[in-house]
Amino acid sequence: MRMPRSLIIALMTCLAAAMGQAQPGAPIIPPVTASPMPGLPSFADLVARVRPAVVTITATAPAEASAQQTPARQLRPMLRREGQTRPVQALGSGFLIDAMGTIITNNHVVSGALAVSVTLDDGRHLPARLVGSDPWTDLAVLRIDAGSPLPWLSLGASETLRPGDWVVAMGNPFGLDGTVTAGIVSARGRNIGQGPYDDFIQIDAAINTGNSGGPLFATDGRVVGVNSAIYSPSGGSVGIGFAIPADLVREVVAALLANGRVERGFLGATSQPLTPALAAALGMPGVAGALIDDVVPRGPAARAGLQPGDVVTAADGAPVADARALARIVARSRPDAVLSLTVQRDGASQYMLARIIPGPETANRPPALPEGRGPRFGMTLTALTDALRREGRIPREARGAVITAVAPNGGAALAGVQQGDVLVSIGGHEVVDPASALALMRQAWPNATVLRVLRNGAGLYLALPAL
Repeated sequence: MRMPRSLIIALMTCLAAAMGQAQPGAPIIPPVTASPMPGLPSFADLVARVRPAVVTITATAPAEASAQQTPARQLRPMLRREGQTRPVQALGSGFLIDAMGTIITNNHVVSGALAVSVTLDDGRHLPARLVGSDPWTDLAVLRIDAGSPLPWLSLGASETLRPGDWVVAMGNPFGLDGTVTAGIVSARGRNIGQGPYDDFIQIDAAINTGNSGGPLFATDGRVVGVNSAIYSPSGGSVGIGFAIPADLVREVVAALLANGRVERGFLGATSQPLTPALAAALGMPGVAGALIDDVVPRGPAARAGLQPGDVVTAADGAPVADARALARIVARSRPDAVLSLTVQRDGASQYMLARIIPGPETANRPPALPEGRGPRFGMTLTALTDALRREGRIPREARGAVITAVAPNGGAALAGVQQGDVLVSIGGHEVVDPASALALMRQAWPNATVLRVLRNGAGLYLALPAL
């Protein structure tokens, strides 16, 4: 039976349309296509090489340690603790750095532990000994005896990392050992408020509770960081993790292996960031430098002539970018070393020599509060009496006026002044009582000026803008 001519034409039309052939007179429409997807990197070979050197760490701690956990909405160590009335087990990660059983992990994983054990990738469980730890950088070194050489990892150069570089994290999040995640470097040099030596690598590779102390790899298999903290509103990864850079790890671990602790230099002065408002009030051309806010009497800084209000712009010829940079330079200085400081004071450069001494283990100060703007001074003062000294734990030798009230929208409040602060100077001139403070404020008005206050026993500079 022959097919009708009309049906043959209809079938040919459909076939032509399906094959992308247009009928005469119809617009030419190309088929929908996609460019070939460029090959994404596979980390399988890298993971196979490095995984045998990554370990699980179990630290047994007293039950009360579980009460010290930081709320999940704050930046916190990635640590899991279980149990309430009996010793708890904290799970963390670590990695071997030599064939003899030396392991790097976080200090917060093993701090206060009654016992520490290590689980190797081959399943062996071994007791570990704490060689040394450094709370300031959250690093610790352990040692195990496996009876035979072990696979180990080498530290790379974190200084060469760039935002956008691929990185791979490994550890045991939530007890799932051998977990590997990949991402990129989000930023470098992050200050997350954990101490004066903060210099974290921010990454978006997923890291969670239990990843603490695990290695962060570059694509060549070298360790470029130690996973240490996350920021998360939920307690799980939201793509904001922080790792201690390998260059700092190498320096700290060498000291721990040699002495069991890190001996840092001590200048005897605290500093704070130089904000644009403070820089303008001090007559500085930019915000580079560390503003000295307090000097320890008879300490190295005081002996060298350093004063509150000075801005350190260089140390041993190297530029000082900010307060953290100065803290790191001083910390790396050996005791008895002489540090050459370039200081800006009253618009002129001065040069000082400070002999560094060994630093106390617990020296720290609360972070500075931001300054702001306001339409008026907006603060009430009273005389500094002996009763107020005792109540506020104010040093006996301190002089000034106590701030008893701060107007919510005043310049003082927006500059960071708080009730209970002791106002000790205005524009570099000493405040001896409320009357002298009032006279100095009137003298400064309406120009920007710098206030110096005592808060919790520490000096703090605040920039009061032009009113």
